[in-house]
Amino acid sequence: MTPTPGYEELFHRHEKNPILTAADWPYAVHSVFNPGATRLADGTTLLLARVEDRRGLSHLCAARSVNGVDGWIIDEQPTLASDPAKHPEELWGIEDPRITFVDELGKYAVAYTAFSEGGPGVALALTRDFREFERCGLVMQPDDKDACLLPRRIDGNYALIHRPVHDQGAHIWISYSPDLRNWGGHKVMLQARKGGWWDANKVGLSPPLIATPEGWLMIYHGVRNTAAGALYRLGLALFDLERPEVCIARGDSWVFGPEASYECHGDVGNVAFPCGYTIGADGDTIFLYYGAADTSIALATGSVRALLAWLAKS
Repeated sequence: MTPTPGYEELFHRHEKNPILTAADWPYAVHSVFNPGATRLADGTTLLLARVEDRRGLSHLCAARSVNGVDGWIIDEQPTLASDPAKHPEELWGIEDPRITFVDELGKYAVAYTAFSEGGPGVALALTRDFREFERCGLVMQPDDKDACLLPRRIDGNYALIHRPVHDQGAHIWISYSPDLRNWGGHKVMLQARKGGWWDANKVGLSPPLIATPEGWLMIYHGVRNTAAGALYRLGLALFDLERPEVCIARGDSWVFGPEASYECHGDVGNVAFPCGYTIGADGDTIFLYYGAADTSIALATGSVRALLAWLAKS
C-alpha cells in the first residue's frame, strides 16, 4: 500500500494479510480476531485469538507458528473457554487477551475481558504452557477492559494497565497490587482528549507496553465517532520506567488506521485493533498482530527505534 504523501509510514501491512481467518480453524467458528501474542522459549510465535461462535459468544484459542506468519497449528478445541458455572463474570464469553511473561512467576499472565451480566470487566489468568490455566478471577469490575500486566513489579507491587469507563470519560489507568488479587493505588495514565481530535472522548490500551531504555512505549487506540460509525486508529505515547503513570511524550496524530479492505469491511468495519506483538531477533522489529474489522487477524511490522524517533520529534 502506498503511504499517504507527507506522512511517515511507521507500520507496514504484511503481504499475506489477513494471516488467519475463520476458514483456518479446525472447528466451526464465525470469526477470529484481536489476538494476544507472545514468543515461546523455543522461538515459536503463539497467538491467543479471540474466537466468536455463531451464538455471538467468544472464547480464546491458541495458534502456533514457527515464523509468525504462516504454517499455523491451531488447537483442535478452545484453549481457554468461559466457565460461567465457576466464574459468573464470564457468562457471555471471554475476549481480547493480552499476554505478558512475568519472570518472577515463571508464568505468562493473560489479562482478558470477562463479559458478565453487569458488562465487561478485567479478569486475569496465569499459565506456563497455554494448556493449563490458573484463573485469578475478576480483578477490575465492569465497565472495564483493555488491560495488561506489566512484566515486573513497580515499587514492590504488580502493575495493571486498564481502561474503566465512568461519567468523566474513558481514559487509561494504572493500578497496583501486592498479590494480583487485591488492587488499589489507581491513577490516570493517559486521558482521552476533547473536541475534534482523533482520540477524543475514548482511548484504550492496544498491545502490552514495550520496555525500552527511554521508557515504556505504549501503542494505544483512539475512537472517533463519525456519521458512519466509530473509527479505531492507533497512536503512541511514552511513560517513565519507574513511575509509569508519568507520561513523557505523546504523539498528536494517529500512526495506523483502517485502510485495507479487510480492515474496512467485516462484522465491525473500520477497525484495526491490536492486542499483541512480538519483537524480532534483532531486538527492534515489532510484529504487530491485530484484529481487522472484528473478522480476521492481520499482521503489520515496524521498528521500535523508528516509533521512538517519531515520538521524539512529534
